[in-house]
Amino acid sequence: MDENEYPGITGPMRFRPETAKPLNELAEVLLRGPHSLSPGERELIAAYVSGLNECSFCCSSHSAFAAAQLDAGMELVERVRADLDSAPVSAKLRALLRIAGTVRDDGRKVTAELVAAAREEGATDLEIHDTVLIAAAFCMYNRYVDGLGTLAPEGSEPYAKSARRIVDFGYLV
Repeated sequence: MDENEYPGITGPMRFRPETAKPLNELAEVLLRGPHSLSPGERELIAAYVSGLNECSFCCSSHSAFAAAQLDAGMELVERVRADLDSAPVSAKLRALLRIAGTVRDDGRKVTAELVAAAREEGATDLEIHDTVLIAAAFCMYNRYVDGLGTLAPEGSEPYAKSARRIVDFGYLV
């Protein structure tokens, strides 16, 4: 397998399409399916976790996907990634991102207090559940991409091009 023939997760998914199918289906449900959190907010969770995991390809990809679907665009994504506490997001999203960051560190560290804080800011059980699942899934995706030493293109254009495709067609094409 030449894992660097295609960038990021694309190479491993082409190498093993039978595992790519359920991985893409999971991403579609978590990031684009009907939900009270917008696709941009869910992509932001994926980008945030990928950044904490230092997965260049996934962080760049999902930052672009989030930016393409959030009114404040890449500026907001970068502010969240740089300093969650001062980023201009809702208190609910900030609380969910804190949970996501905790899952990324160690899921066992998600405390009743973190969950209560998210609920106090209006997060539903579904939003909390899916935030944990997005964070856990992206830890797996990040390790899949980095564990196979895949290529992460330089610059923003390749990721912006992918963002247009994801926004228009999703993860199942």
